[in-house]
Amino acid sequence: MANLTTNIAGLKMKNPVMTASGTFGYGLEFADVVNLEEIGGIIVKGTTLNPREGNDYPRMYETASGMLNCVGLQNKGVDYFCKNIYPLIKDIDTNMIVNVSGNTPEDYAECAARINELDNIPAIELNISCPNVHQGGMAFGVTTEGAQSVVKAVREVYKKTLIVKLSPNVTSITDIARCVEDAGADAVSLINTLMGMAIDIEKRRPVLSISTGGLSGPAVKPVALRCVWQVAKAVKVPIIGLGGIMNERDAIEFLLAGASAIEIGTANFIDPSVSVKVANGISEWLDKHGCSSVQEIIGQLEA
Repeated sequence: MANLTTNIAGLKMKNPVMTASGTFGYGLEFADVVNLEEIGGIIVKGTTLNPREGNDYPRMYETASGMLNCVGLQNKGVDYFCKNIYPLIKDIDTNMIVNVSGNTPEDYAECAARINELDNIPAIELNISCPNVHQGGMAFGVTTEGAQSVVKAVREVYKKTLIVKLSPNVTSITDIARCVEDAGADAVSLINTLMGMAIDIEKRRPVLSISTGGLSGPAVKPVALRCVWQVAKAVKVPIIGLGGIMNERDAIEFLLAGASAIEIGTANFIDPSVSVKVANGISEWLDKHGCSSVQEIIGQLEA
């Protein structure tokens, strides 16, 4: 059996398969249907400094080969997480990672500082696709200045593995990747959702409550693969690939393109045990192709 162990900037993983934030709750919700300790890492739902209600309904819509969502980071805030959720997940034998969001660099930093104190949370993933309230609501992650401001602020207070999640809704994702690497990111994950829209032609109105939402699922995989391949050639930090991964063959494509690990998102809604099936599938593929370790295929695309 091939060795699936992976190390993302000091984050030791049993295998390279993680679950994406916002698609797997806090992991606890899925404990009855999948062995959480067989997953390489679980990235819990987006957490902010203060409680957030999220957007009005409707906020999810199924599309051809994917789905749109505008949930809006609904959560009870970092203090609630530390007091009520952390005690329930801290002893799960996998990497429990918190996805951190905010509206100012200071919000991000304060939220990260509180999570830094939790012994059994070895890493955070920064969602820099949030609107910057100081710059007219433009997402931090779409400019090098905005992305750098968040990462620098968090790096000053956060001492463990810092993963930065990149938006594809940019002119050059490689520029953003280099910028967050320079600002102190230990790793990057990509891609976040693509901005999309659906319209009800009978009502002549957008389907989603805030008109637009994030597109995920198989429809975005070609874009995600291209982004991972480009970023892998531009930065030295490890890459976590995500975007439309439904099975082990999809995952292996991302590994070949340069990702050291992958995240599964939308597929969790279809099959809650898909993450473990993908990890087992990668192992079987490696055995079949005479590979003793998953490390042998990372970035080995012949292009």
